[in-house]
Amino acid sequence: MNSETQPTDKYDAAKRERDRHVQEILVSSARKKVVVAGPGTGKTYLFKKVLVDKQSSLTLTFVNALVEDLSLDLYGMSEVRTLHSFARSLLARLGKKQAINIFPKLSGLIRSDLALLAAQDVDFDRVFYSRDDDNEHIEFYKRRTKYYDDSYGYSDIVFAAVKFLEEHPETIPSYEQIVVDEFQDFNQLEVSLIDLLSQRSPILLAGDDDQALYEFKSASAKHIRDRHDGHDSEYERFNLPLCSRCTRVVVDAANDVVAAAMKNNLLTGRIAKPYQYFDDEEKDKESLRFSSISYAQKFAAQIPWFIGSQLAEVAASIKGTFSVLIISPTKVQSRTVAKALKRKGFRNVEFVEKDEERDPTLLDGLRVLLKDEKSNLGWRIAADFLMKRPDFKATLERSNREDAPPFCDLVSSECKKHAKRMLAVLRKVRDDKPIGEDDIGLLEEIGIEPHKMTLDVLSDELNIGNQSVGNPGLRKLSIRATTIQGSKGLSADVVFITHFDDLYFLSRPGTSDKDVCSFLVALTRARKKVFLISSQRKEPLFLKWISGDRISFA
Repeated sequence: MNSETQPTDKYDAAKRERDRHVQEILVSSARKKVVVAGPGTGKTYLFKKVLVDKQSSLTLTFVNALVEDLSLDLYGMSEVRTLHSFARSLLARLGKKQAINIFPKLSGLIRSDLALLAAQDVDFDRVFYSRDDDNEHIEFYKRRTKYYDDSYGYSDIVFAAVKFLEEHPETIPSYEQIVVDEFQDFNQLEVSLIDLLSQRSPILLAGDDDQALYEFKSASAKHIRDRHDGHDSEYERFNLPLCSRCTRVVVDAANDVVAAAMKNNLLTGRIAKPYQYFDDEEKDKESLRFSSISYAQKFAAQIPWFIGSQLAEVAASIKGTFSVLIISPTKVQSRTVAKALKRKGFRNVEFVEKDEERDPTLLDGLRVLLKDEKSNLGWRIAADFLMKRPDFKATLERSNREDAPPFCDLVSSECKKHAKRMLAVLRKVRDDKPIGEDDIGLLEEIGIEPHKMTLDVLSDELNIGNQSVGNPGLRKLSIRATTIQGSKGLSADVVFITHFDDLYFLSRPGTSDKDVCSFLVALTRARKKVFLISSQRKEPLFLKWISGDRISFA
């Protein structure tokens, strides 16, 4: 074989192999399919092929960011929904309601109600997610949701939809095709909904048990493993093994980590599957240019400076625009790095902080009241902050009686007056009207710091002229800073993993499967180059798990 034709043959063979895996899925007549797909192995491409020419299809996931990306990628091909959004539309249609109220923190609020009224602590999300249908406290939950304007939270609306479909199977909707993404992060409740839908529609589950992150919502990789490896599984199983996202060194490093984890008795029960670099001419050039993962030890305060210096070197190598993702273990670390980069003159730094609080805030309650000034839910939340504890508890007890009056009729006149003053200020802010000094005091009481917000904006404006970034092109680089969980579904040309230390990346007392999965997710976001930055002198465990010839020290 002529040496000049060998690369072409290699690339053609790789494409044929990739197409073979996709075609196996497409030509299968099985109504139930499970596809194990590692990072960057072409799930979205597969979804497009599966959904093409389908008149009615549904794509389900549970991460809002993934919904946005999939909605764009599958635009005009499929309805793309989160599970709670789908459950909401289903209940609205079946109940012939125009709208269903959703308050994401409802389960935490009713948990607080039960603690105050009966001195019992019940995690209602866990009750619903684990299908503890006979739990004695569900009736209390239902009574409170009815009183709170017939509202739902994220977990109980899926629970309500599942219970309705189980009791009325004839109402289960049917589609030409259903696609479910990130199935490794589904819990028992969500799996129950998928199992019901699969009774009437062909279904394709896609996921990767090496990327399971969401234990906090009782999710388990067991569900995808059972459907893939279970002896009595009704699902035909497939694999997408070829990674076209990452350079060769990143794919090899990910395999190093998996092998070391299994050697250390982690990832027990893992689905055995290949994860391979996709031979591609352009990717080979990138793999040659970025042939190692860079590791550095820097004090936490030096990390933004180090990132800036490395971006200049990458830019000199790429000689064109590229995207940047900075992944940190915590929100505080992520926010700190993002702010420091802005101060250094990087103008296009995005940091989106998710609201992960389970407990409602005063602002949450006032937002509800801005939409409906008589809302029981809104007044209950506001009263919790504006009344003295004994008075609030007595009011809550009266609201729990049969035929209780509206909550606004139960709160003190002083509380009601104070809340209405706050609402008036928020309306001014919403309608972009001027506010006075008294208004500022009320905003600060609500938890809004207008002076600080103004100073932050001013700080950004003043730093636009900062000359720390010598190359004007670098100032406009698209940089996104987030946490490991926040990086799910994202990718970028260059990835910096900061605070890469056992203190932040390992559980106590020992390393867990989630630790391994979290690092794998962070590592495989990179299309070209990865930087690992420790903030302590001790060499981290995961670095030792990667073959030394893949690491360069920066």
